[in-house]
Amino acid sequence: MTVMVQEPLSHEDADVVLEGFLALDTPEGFRAELIDGEIVVTPPPLGDHERCIGKIIRQVIRYSAIEFECSGNKGLTVPGVEGQPDNRVIPDITFISIEKDPFQGAASWMPVEGDDAIVMVVEVTSSKPKRDREAKRIGYARAGVPFYLLVDREEDRVSLFSGPDGGDYGHMDQVPFGKPLPLPEPFEIELDTSEFG
Repeated sequence: MTVMVQEPLSHEDADVVLEGFLALDTPEGFRAELIDGEIVVTPPPLGDHERCIGKIIRQVIRYSAIEFECSGNKGLTVPGVEGQPDNRVIPDITFISIEKDPFQGAASWMPVEGDDAIVMVVEVTSSKPKRDREAKRIGYARAGVPFYLLVDREEDRVSLFSGPDGGDYGHMDQVPFGKPLPLPEPFEIELDTSEFG
């Protein structure tokens, strides 16, 4: 389900959209996000989606040069388009530095802008990949998240975006499924993508 809001909104209208979003009572297992003024409710993911997430978590936790914590369900607040409330997104995976613990005592929707504890967010595309490819990528870059890993199951490729510059990411490395994708410091691993398809 998607609820589309015309842009741009007045400050008062943006507040009403945000209040409506925060008051949603989504069915168990569904997740609701607010992305560039759209309220997006998605059903629980399919098994192949979750299998891919498990493969990424296992590799990053097991083989990275430093230790990470991760979450698969943390609500994040990142900048959206001008004239809309901030985006409220739930990445498939959020990797954080183990030295810092931004999740401790955090509200349901944790602001990300200026938070240097979040090292990488991961999205695995589902039925509507455009949001992951564009709106979420730009929101993560605006928030200063150092790395955005996008597993695009429709295109059979994995992209690592880095170098956020306040508007987008300045660099992208991309490989087709089956080829390893180097993850630089602080990870220092080659991500095996052979089982993502």
